[in-house]
Amino acid sequence: MKPSLIAAIALLAISPLTASAQDGAGHCNYVQQNMFAGPFKVCDTPASPEKCAELGKTDENSDAAHGDGDCAAEGQVGVCDMGEAGKRVYYEGDVRGLEIGCGFQGGEWKVAG
Repeated sequence: MKPSLIAAIALLAISPLTASAQDGAGHCNYVQQNMFAGPFKVCDTPASPEKCAELGKTDENSDAAHGDGDCAAEGQVGVCDMGEAGKRVYYEGDVRGLEIGCGFQGGEWKVAG
């Protein structure tokens, strides 16, 4: 396996989707990073302002910014759809690695297009 693929899998496996439907409307854009992988520009939805602030402080994540509505469609690599738990939109990263990592989270990967 390529190092970037392994890194993406590790990132997704140890960084569960933290938003849930009860968090309320809105989304959270941030840079997701930890000691195994990243940085990746991502967006979680739904996410409250409080959940967004928490996401920005998790691992080595940074630049968290809450906004109304859904994540931007422009520039998406793909989406990890976690059903009732919400969605994590990726704007960067290796598609194959992200798809595998999404599966480890119990999500369904959808390539942008």
